[in-house]
Amino acid sequence: MRRTLVISLAALTLTTAVVAGCGNSGGTSAASGTTKNSSPAKPAPAESNPAGDIPDDQAYVAYTPAKGGFSVKVPEGWSRTSSGNAVTFTDKLNRIEVSSVNAPTPPTAGSVTSSVVPTLKKQVPNFSSGRATAVTRPAGKGVLLTYKGDSAPDPVTGKVVHDAFERYSFHKGGKEVDLTLSGPVGADNVDPWKIVSESLRWQ
Repeated sequence: MRRTLVISLAALTLTTAVVAGCGNSGGTSAASGTTKNSSPAKPAPAESNPAGDIPDDQAYVAYTPAKGGFSVKVPEGWSRTSSGNAVTFTDKLNRIEVSSVNAPTPPTAGSVTSSVVPTLKKQVPNFSSGRATAVTRPAGKGVLLTYKGDSAPDPVTGKVVHDAFERYSFHKGGKEVDLTLSGPVGADNVDPWKIVSESLRWQ
C-alpha cells in the first residue's frame, strides 16, 4: 500500500511538470508577457539619391551679377567661384556656370555649331557633341547645345567623371547670357535644370 502511494505521488509530480512545460511552450513568458519568437520591426530604409541626382526638395535662390542686367535661380548652398565674366556654382558632382558677354546679334543654332562647338572641343576632354536647337523660355528665344565630356580631375582623389552638358544661350539688348549645366551622365536632373533654365529674367 505504501509503495503504491509513493509511485502515485511520483507520477503526479511528473505529470504536473509536463503540463507546466507545455503551458510555456507557446513562447509567452509569464514574467514579461512578451512573445519570445516575435521579431522586432525593421526600420524603414532611408531615402538616398544616386550619384549626381539633385534632391527633389532642393531650394533655389536668385543670383544677380554685380553689374545687373539679369537674374537666374541657382541651388541654395552650392559653392560659388568667379573668374572673369563667369560665375560657377558647384555641389558634389554637379556644376552650373553663368556667363555674360556683349554680343551685337542673337545666337542661332548655326552660329553655336560653327563657333562654340570648335572651342569646346579644345577645352573639354573626351568631347562629343549632340546638337544645337532653338528653344523658347520665359526669357525669350535661345539656343540649347547638348554635349558630353570628361570633368576636371577631382583635386583630392583624381577621379574623372563623364558628364552630360546643357548649354543655353539667350540674348537681349546687345547682351548674351550663357547657362551651362552639367552633371554625371545618367543622373536624373531634368527638373532642376528646367528650373534654372526657365528662371532667367532680364532686368
